[in-house]
Amino acid sequence: MIGPPTVWRGSTVKPSILPLLLTLALPLHAEEKVLNIYNWNEYVGKQALKDFEAETGIKVHYDIFDNVDMLESKVLTGRSGYDVIFPTIAMVGRFIPAKALQPIDPQRLGGFANLDPQVLGEMAAADPGNRYAVPYTWGTTGLAMNRQEVEKRIPDAPLDSLDLLFKPEYASRLKDCGIAIVDAPQEVISIALHYLGRPPYSQDSADLEAAGDLLAALKPNLRYIGFGTQTSDLANGNLCLALTFNGDASMARFQAEEAGKPYEIVYRIPREGTLMWVDTMAVPADAPHPEAARAFIEFMLRPESMAELSNGMFFANANQAATPLLDEAVSGDPNIYPPQEVRAKLFGEELIAPKLLRERTRLWARFRGM
Repeated sequence: MIGPPTVWRGSTVKPSILPLLLTLALPLHAEEKVLNIYNWNEYVGKQALKDFEAETGIKVHYDIFDNVDMLESKVLTGRSGYDVIFPTIAMVGRFIPAKALQPIDPQRLGGFANLDPQVLGEMAAADPGNRYAVPYTWGTTGLAMNRQEVEKRIPDAPLDSLDLLFKPEYASRLKDCGIAIVDAPQEVISIALHYLGRPPYSQDSADLEAAGDLLAALKPNLRYIGFGTQTSDLANGNLCLALTFNGDASMARFQAEEAGKPYEIVYRIPREGTLMWVDTMAVPADAPHPEAARAFIEFMLRPESMAELSNGMFFANANQAATPLLDEAVSGDPNIYPPQEVRAKLFGEELIAPKLLRERTRLWARFRGM
């Protein structure tokens, strides 16, 4: 796929030096017509960026991060220079008490009424009243697989069950064709706990030990723990099973079909339930162009803007008014827009207290180091 044009902030041309008299005559509230975005690669529609620039005259500079730690570090350190960021719910929950975000008045944003109440509800624990972040996309973390390779090794494979990953009698038979899990410690640990029938954010040491044992049993059958590579590896036949994001799995399927590969990449939401993640749009407390930031967020609340993203990236969006504009292959896919009975089995992100976060981080470090 061809993503949106990326303009690196490091190559920005310096503003012209204006006469001092003209500078002093500018209104005090005037902003430079620039917007600095910090986001995942290709996570805003190409046409939406062009249309926003054309309509507003605001030049967009789009920087990319490839893991959430980069985003969190820049925002909490301060003076990042960014105007719009795309944090997860859990990050929003950590940013608010650190006073790292500006409040966004929902009543000022056209299109806010179109947002999915269930998604807004998932955000409420981290952002009471939805004052600091606007939901962007949402999805699940589940099982992506090369169906033919899995069924060749396990004819009766439970394709919609985490048993396929966590039971050694299954995973050991898939080891030769490749198993990977996403390098997202809090998500994977929560999924492991939920699979074991424990609270996904349990503070009980026995529960964490059980999750650690489950992951340790999986480790010998893994090819790698990584981020950003499962899509191409699935599409190219280098993996037969991955615990990953639904949009990445859909992209792998699309790439395999485009390349005429003789196998099908499928994605399944585990029948045991799994994590429902939500990515948001937010404005750092020290954003240099806050009015441009709000203009951009409002622009992305337009149904056309979000429909373009979902049609291209295969992620569900939180804007219900965009649904009629979606391709049937997207809106009709129950693994992108699951039915309510499936959504009822999903659990959301929650804030993790610092002590528990340290324990879970140590658990993940032991797992990775095995």
